[in-house]
Amino acid sequence: MPPSHRRGVGAALDRLTAALADPARGERTAALVLAGYCGLWALYGAIAKGSQDVHFDMGEMVAWAREVGWGTPKHPPFGAWLVRAWFGLFPLADWSYYLFAMVLATVALWIAWRISGRYLAPDKRVVGLALLTLVPFYNFHALKFNANTVMLPLWAATTALFLRSYETRRPGIAALAGLAAAAAMLGKYWSLVLLAGLGLAALVDPRRGAYFRSAAPWVTILVGVAALAPHVAWLYAHDFAAFTYAMETHPGTLFETIRSGIGYVAGAAAYIALPVALALLAAWPGMAKTRTAAAALRDMLWPPAPERRLVVLAFALPFLLPLVLAVAAHEQVISLWSIGGMTLLPVVLLSSPRIVIPGAAARRIVGFALAFPLIALAASPLIAVVIHRQGVSNYATHYSGLAREVEKRWAETTPRPLRFVGSYNNLLYGVLFYLPRDVAPLEIVQPRLTPWIDEAQVARDGIALMCPVEERECMRELGRRAQDG
Repeated sequence: MPPSHRRGVGAALDRLTAALADPARGERTAALVLAGYCGLWALYGAIAKGSQDVHFDMGEMVAWAREVGWGTPKHPPFGAWLVRAWFGLFPLADWSYYLFAMVLATVALWIAWRISGRYLAPDKRVVGLALLTLVPFYNFHALKFNANTVMLPLWAATTALFLRSYETRRPGIAALAGLAAAAAMLGKYWSLVLLAGLGLAALVDPRRGAYFRSAAPWVTILVGVAALAPHVAWLYAHDFAAFTYAMETHPGTLFETIRSGIGYVAGAAAYIALPVALALLAAWPGMAKTRTAAAALRDMLWPPAPERRLVVLAFALPFLLPLVLAVAAHEQVISLWSIGGMTLLPVVLLSSPRIVIPGAAARRIVGFALAFPLIALAASPLIAVVIHRQGVSNYATHYSGLAREVEKRWAETTPRPLRFVGSYNNLLYGVLFYLPRDVAPLEIVQPRLTPWIDEAQVARDGIALMCPVEERECMRELGRRAQDG
């Protein structure tokens, strides 16, 4: 690269960094940068995944959104609520779904940016945001919207409001913290790990006396319980089906649960390995020169200031608790479930005054973070070709084609409108996304997963059934229903 061009790129990065660090321009500039980030990754998703159809989890969310209430057969309903609201405004299309997924991830990044403003110097705040965008939870994984990715903004909001409530003890902030905590639980029951971690952090903090003598924690608890009450009532009325599903999905032996707990922590660490390595490499020359590396790491991991130590505990405990909970519940845990817990990473990495990021290193980190989505976008057509050649599981290249064929065959068979489509879980929801909005799904292998379907109405209106021939259970149920019909 010619020196003049390097100076031009470097000067542009300096101007952007200065604008982000400027109290007068920082918030507006951050909003513009994050909007660009959202758009680039949504476009990447639309192109890179253009040789396949949306994931069946995403189709399942659409099915639940059409029957929106206080619960679903598998998960709490917040994700379905969001999907219903989004597709009430946007068309039911692949690109729109990827945009929706990236909007949620970007909101989580914005919340992390806001939190960082209370703990980090302006230049470190900029570096922290850049580092966080390199965690794959906020881009590659975020594009597949499901009950895991919905935790991104919900955990971020809950963490931000908890910390704010703990510091200020204001009833209004405490009430918002309770609402956010309830929303997190309504996103996925795994959010109990976050709430337990934040509660333990509050108990360990030396300022706990003042906090628990105030109204703040009790307001948070009361508001959270009240907000969750309708869902609890729904669970009771439906024999706790969704909660039972969550507890029965990943059972394991003692050895398996211990191994999965260790794997959870190791996997979560692997997801943040790149930003952690970049931060330490950037700060290392200064620490090595002054021989303060050990002291800096101690100050990072266990700071003496209670405000910063609370942040470390709020960050670390939700990652460590699964080691205990997996064994206690006899359930295996998956590192992907740590997806919502990265909000405080920039503060933990950079809030120590002993961690100094030189200007040149900060420029390189910001430049890399800006270049990364552009590189991914440039590579997206090639990625789409590779995916097409390798193929994807669960028939995900055929959902839209099958939907067209179902509509065609139905129109050739009967003048009645298509009202129901039946298959087994993965294929059913993948195809449903590409059918008209008034078509309802029936899970024919496990009908309890579509409890809103009235079998008498199905008998009156008819149903289009489809199964891959290699899926024996589906084919057996299809044959039974065809004979009965």
